[in-house]
Amino acid sequence: MAQVSIGDSEFDRDTAVTRREEGVYDAELSAGWTIIQAVNGGYLLALIGRALGDALPHPDPFSVSAHYVTASRPGPAVIRTQTVRSGRTLSTGQASLFQYAEDGTEVERIRVLASYGDLDALSDDVRTTAKPPSIPPIEHCLGSGDGPAPIPGSSAITERLMLKLDPATCGWAVGAPSGKGEMRAWFGLADGRDADPLSLLLTVDALPPTAFELGIKGWVPTVELTTHVRCRPAPGPLRVSIVTRNLAGGFLEEDAEVWDSADRLVAQSRQLALAPRG
Repeated sequence: MAQVSIGDSEFDRDTAVTRREEGVYDAELSAGWTIIQAVNGGYLLALIGRALGDALPHPDPFSVSAHYVTASRPGPAVIRTQTVRSGRTLSTGQASLFQYAEDGTEVERIRVLASYGDLDALSDDVRTTAKPPSIPPIEHCLGSGDGPAPIPGSSAITERLMLKLDPATCGWAVGAPSGKGEMRAWFGLADGRDADPLSLLLTVDALPPTAFELGIKGWVPTVELTTHVRCRPAPGPLRVSIVTRNLAGGFLEEDAEVWDSADRLVAQSRQLALAPRG
């Protein structure tokens, strides 16, 4: 059995997996990445992403699509991977994360289909109309302990993040939501670990839900999340912008963009989530 991990930050330790045999990895879902007792979906995606990075011949996640089948809880888990195709520039794999029921049977939590490649081999040619989000300087943004009152809904994961929200998108924290489905923030890991392609899978799902700024509180469970990693992020804090344009039928979408300190769009995502009933 071989442990698959890089670095020594809390994120690296908590996303470590141990190769039991070819295509099978053991993991421990940490309670430190929970929100209202549920394990955060971005953390779970990074955990599976680490297993796939070991199982596939290419190192970096390019496109990762995950369906969240049942809610995960802290504790032991097993990840089963399969290589679908190996090409020269891209490899495709699938993975499922399972936990054990009381009777010992495996319960599937997440199923993932992903394409991996080498970000360092990509062309430098960039043609884009996308622009970084307009966010006040980090010292003018709000963390969990800032403002006239602590931001409600604190959970274990907030202790592991450096999260500074744009004041224009956190009216919900003081009972005055804007009515716009927008969330913007400076983002990093609390222990100072620089972002990499794997941690970007966490980043796209780590901000408070946009539903809060629509005036709706409560748990917003992810149904499906697709993330595209566009380039390796430069050191320094990230800027994250998430927008919801349509809440209908009890579901909402969230479109996220992640920008690095060099003003490059390093990741994008779209997720479908179940709206709170509040």
